[in-house]
Amino acid sequence: MNKIYSINGPVVKVKDTDDFSMLEMVHVGEKKLVGEVIAINSDETTIQVYESTTGLKPGEPVTGSGMPMSATLGPGILSNIFDGIERPLRRLEEISGAFITEGSDVPSLDTEKKYSVTVKVKVGDKLNGGDIYAVCPETPVIEHRCMLRPNLSGEIIWTAPDGDYTVNDTVAKIKKPDGTEEELTLCQRWPIKQARPFMERLPIDKPLITGQRVIDTVLPIAKGGTAAIPGGFGTGKTMTQHQLAKWCDADIIVYIGCGERGNEMTQVLEEFSELVDPRTGKALTDRTILIANTSNMPVAAREASIYTGITLAEYYRDMGYHIAIMADSTSRWAEALREISGRLEEMPAEEGFPAYLPSRISEFYERAGYVRSLNGEEGSVTIIGAVSPQGSDFSEPVTQNTKRFVRCFWALDKSLAYARHYPAINWNDSYSEYMDDLGSYYEKNVDGNFLNYRLEITKLLHEENKLMEIVKLIGSDVLPEDQKLTIEIARVIRVGFLQQNAYHKEDTYVPLEKQFLMMGTILKLYEQAQKAVDAGVNTAEIIKTGLFEKVIKIKYDIPNDKPEMFDSLNDEIEQGIKNLMQEVLSV
Repeated sequence: MNKIYSINGPVVKVKDTDDFSMLEMVHVGEKKLVGEVIAINSDETTIQVYESTTGLKPGEPVTGSGMPMSATLGPGILSNIFDGIERPLRRLEEISGAFITEGSDVPSLDTEKKYSVTVKVKVGDKLNGGDIYAVCPETPVIEHRCMLRPNLSGEIIWTAPDGDYTVNDTVAKIKKPDGTEEELTLCQRWPIKQARPFMERLPIDKPLITGQRVIDTVLPIAKGGTAAIPGGFGTGKTMTQHQLAKWCDADIIVYIGCGERGNEMTQVLEEFSELVDPRTGKALTDRTILIANTSNMPVAAREASIYTGITLAEYYRDMGYHIAIMADSTSRWAEALREISGRLEEMPAEEGFPAYLPSRISEFYERAGYVRSLNGEEGSVTIIGAVSPQGSDFSEPVTQNTKRFVRCFWALDKSLAYARHYPAINWNDSYSEYMDDLGSYYEKNVDGNFLNYRLEITKLLHEENKLMEIVKLIGSDVLPEDQKLTIEIARVIRVGFLQQNAYHKEDTYVPLEKQFLMMGTILKLYEQAQKAVDAGVNTAEIIKTGLFEKVIKIKYDIPNDKPEMFDSLNDEIEQGIKNLMQEVLSV
């Protein structure tokens, strides 16, 4: 029997054995704690334990499972909340109360609940990996499609009649090419650190529409894309991710609370359970998966939580759904890597992080993408990861390495957050590389002038940024009138367009059509005001008309479903400036 030789926090070593293989899942100690083999040499085997090792002693047994660390995939994942190694927290609470007992062996999915299953294959059908053999309604809004494992193929030799089955009931039998038979149930297992295969990657040319103007218009992300939200404490990373999870047009949301405070995950649970999904009219939890590995849970399981979340997302992607992952936060995940690396006595790199930090971050973000799955369905996984740099220092290793592997960077600004500007995304420090890929979508589905309007808006913001440096030195009074107008119109863009109120029914989510019309009205005001300035009217006189404040308030005053109101406002702007010019020039 293999026995524990040494224990160092979550790192356990076994001497003189060749019974284990690399990345094999093992059970450690009398309590059968879940662990994973992370290093093997001729003298010892090193195991990372995903549960608390308090009370564990040398000499206790270690047994192998013969399989890698895997997630159970099947109906019952949605609407559930799991810990980092896919144990259902609600079920664990029923068994052990508020604190999880070490070694709790609980099935990931409810093995007693029955689903109304429709078998989609018949005897004689030849199936390949990824083909769908049965479907069932998992929630009122998501149909679960049971697929053949990617590494399995063969001929169907028996099927069960349509009816009610549990996840472990056999609904079909398949004869493999080697002549052996295998029973097909509603669930399967897949290694969490192995990406699920697909047929081909497809072009990323459709935006993930979030209803947040600063994102959809200025800094868009594509379905199948990657984004980072770096920001110091209190800048609104979690709030921004909550808003994206509520409103983005993904079919399924996977929210990973990795090392975050317990009260934040409680807030997610409470908010999501109360919120009515605007897309379906049902509860938002019907299409949400929560993975909670809070800061008081075992540190090693933080690493597993990221891989568990992406594996569940890939599973639903292969069914033909579009998934958005909110990882909050990858900095805590990196800190877990650093702690375990230290206990393994590995050579530290920058700021104590392991030298393989960049490759681990890239492995995670590279599992995003818009793909055609093995069964021909189109699906996507979009990853939005929060980063928590200490002291808002974006030069630290996790932020810098994340920046290398994502194409969308939404930098949160402490001064904006403290000024109650939500979302606190600094448009000068942020960027999106998806605009060229998404341009044809905006032109085709919104308006041919969308990109031109966006370009004008961003130019005005950059021009204001330059002018404010001069204003800080010598004040605004010495600026010429056209530059004063630029500063004023940029304020309208910042306050009236980029700033949103998450608690206002018209402003919490804004469709692309209204975003375009808002840009058009702002630029209409700028165009007319520029004519007045060129004719000799002071910017101060234009501001007194009240048109600037009226345009700022259109986000509240014009409902999302009444775009025709913009026409009358544009006419009012044109007439108001014309009247002003006549008054001033006639004096």
